[in-house]
Amino acid sequence: TTLTFLNLVALFVSPDIDALCACKVLQALFHCDQVQYTLVPVAGWQDLGTAFMEHKEQIKLLIKQDDDLGVPSYDDIFRDDEEDEEAGDDSGNESDGSAEPSGKRRRYDEARFIIMSYLLEVAGLFLFRSSNAVFLNQGSVDPYVIGVTDQWVHDKIPHMKYVTDIATLQRHVSRHNHRNEDEENSLSIDCMRITFEYDLRLVLYQHWSLYESICNSCYTSCSFKLWSINGQKKLQEFLADMGLPLKQVRQKFNSMDMTIKENLREVIEESANKFSMKDIRVQTFAVHFGFKNRFLASDVVHAAAALLENVERDETPTDNFIKALDCLSRSNLERLHLGIALAKKKLKAIQQTVASCICTNLILSQGPFLYCHLLEGTPDVKLFSKPLALTLLCKYLLKAFVCSTRNKRCKILPLIMAAPLDVEKGTVIVLGIPPESETSDKKNFFGRAFEKAAESTSSRTLHDHFDTSVIELKMEDRGKFLDALIALLS
Repeated sequence: TTLTFLNLVALFVSPDIDALCACKVLQALFHCDQVQYTLVPVAGWQDLGTAFMEHKEQIKLLIKQDDDLGVPSYDDIFRDDEEDEEAGDDSGNESDGSAEPSGKRRRYDEARFIIMSYLLEVAGLFLFRSSNAVFLNQGSVDPYVIGVTDQWVHDKIPHMKYVTDIATLQRHVSRHNHRNEDEENSLSIDCMRITFEYDLRLVLYQHWSLYESICNSCYTSCSFKLWSINGQKKLQEFLADMGLPLKQVRQKFNSMDMTIKENLREVIEESANKFSMKDIRVQTFAVHFGFKNRFLASDVVHAAAALLENVERDETPTDNFIKALDCLSRSNLERLHLGIALAKKKLKAIQQTVASCICTNLILSQGPFLYCHLLEGTPDVKLFSKPLALTLLCKYLLKAFVCSTRNKRCKILPLIMAAPLDVEKGTVIVLGIPPESETSDKKNFFGRAFEKAAESTSSRTLHDHFDTSVIELKMEDRGKFLDALIALLS
């Protein structure tokens, strides 16, 4: 299958890190071929529909003459018929979320699925065949590495799938990093290098103090149960076992003595094994800009996510999108450092919220799932109105609950979490994640369950996110919606 570009390409990008990375790959390809394009951030299906209508005269699907995809004509998709009118009379506004989609919407969804499936197949072949040209693009932190790391950080894939994917990427990185050793072809000190490493499972530790990183990393915090007094005691015992001066542990990593930093990973791993943390080191990649700037792939993921969902300033989602995209470029190290600063605040907020939820028993067993609802007025609750931040909180909270509960059945349950979204409209954001597991598949079936529960109870929901396990729900309908979910999943 051949893929031919028009003079102008409309590039629709969703607000998540994996999509930003795919955007970077496409931008590099377009730049190489001098293809003009328009970048359009789309927050959900409604945005995509609006953007599609704005650009539909420019969108053309180029396929082989003998390929029959079965795509309906434009008039067939968007015709008004009696079925649509009846559905409209019965169900009202679709954003209320209580009824079946209209005939027009169903036809649109079917056509969209056919077209997108085809485009993904063609684009996938094209991108992987062209990956040699952009894999180590000099202007970008490698998007493939960041994309895979994002899927692991935000719990889209199990740990073993991450390890497998990283091993595959390692072979590509090794090949592209290879240079002849003669002076003419050697890498400049200022060039970007990507290296495969076994590094610590401590979030942002090179840009923080070691102490704060340990306290705010999901793996160590849950292992020690830092929300408890005994957990705090274990942490002090762990620090004593490492034999590191507290002054060194509590100051910024960059300010630590070089003699300590040289063997730090080995020292931490040795002590971690004594405290049953045998997975304290993990396979990852580091990107180096000269001697001073070193970032792990997870550092970039956390920074980009924090910029993408920044709630500290009154900036538009498009502004945040551009800043997150910029932080993936080598020329914007200042933006990357800003993202890291925001990420540290976000991780602190997550750790404090998890501790509060565990200590006040906010996680309730509802039979087939666990449920937690953050109330308006909870510190940093505005941060958790964003899907990536709420996803990270859910992952952290579920792991912490599994580590702290004695109820064996509760250890294998999924978690549904709700947080205030729009106080004036009386809506909450609802997210469901699968049971805690390092090895099993991370398939999430909550999307379809949410649809059925809303449909059977006429709950006012909005299923606009590309991730179907994230919905918006009217607060007044929360009770009947949860009751329907319990009945459906029991």
